Amino acid sequence: MYINKAMVYGNLTRDPEMRALPSGQQVTNFSLATNRVWKDKSGAKQESVDYHNIVMFAKLAELAAQYLKKGSAVFIEGRMQTRSWDDATSGGKKYRTEIIADTMQFGPRASGAPAGGGYSAPRGSSKGAPAPVQESLETIEYPQEDISPDDIPF
Repeated sequence: MYINKAMVYGNLTRDPEMRALPSGQQVTNFSLATNRVWKDKSGAKQESVDYHNIVMFAKLAELAAQYLKKGSAVFIEGRMQTRSWDDATSGGKKYRTEIIADTMQFGPRASGAPAGGGYSAPRGSSKGAPAPVQESLETIEYPQEDISPDDIPF
């Protein structure tokens, strides 16, 4: 068995572009920037940026086009795919490697509000689209009175 899994967290470099395939299915694509920071042998800080082409289909494509915009942070899980075609202008063969997204989780909003939920693309041929996945956070309620170390039973 082989594994083709990609996970990236970064910021959109442009607004998502949504269009429809001839079959009527929605498809959205955008570019995502990720960075890596390290120190070289001399101790100087170095940084490199990579750009990833993201493609989404169906309900996931609609949600991305509706909620994401340039600069938005997002976590994408999917699979890598390379397409090729003959370029009419140069006459040569062109290649494009893309991440076909299966799931998406929104990152923190620019206003500092907490991140929203996520969405997973439906598996198989289910008729109804699943609702967005929303994880509820457990909260800890602390007592209002002061706690003395003498009150602790151990």
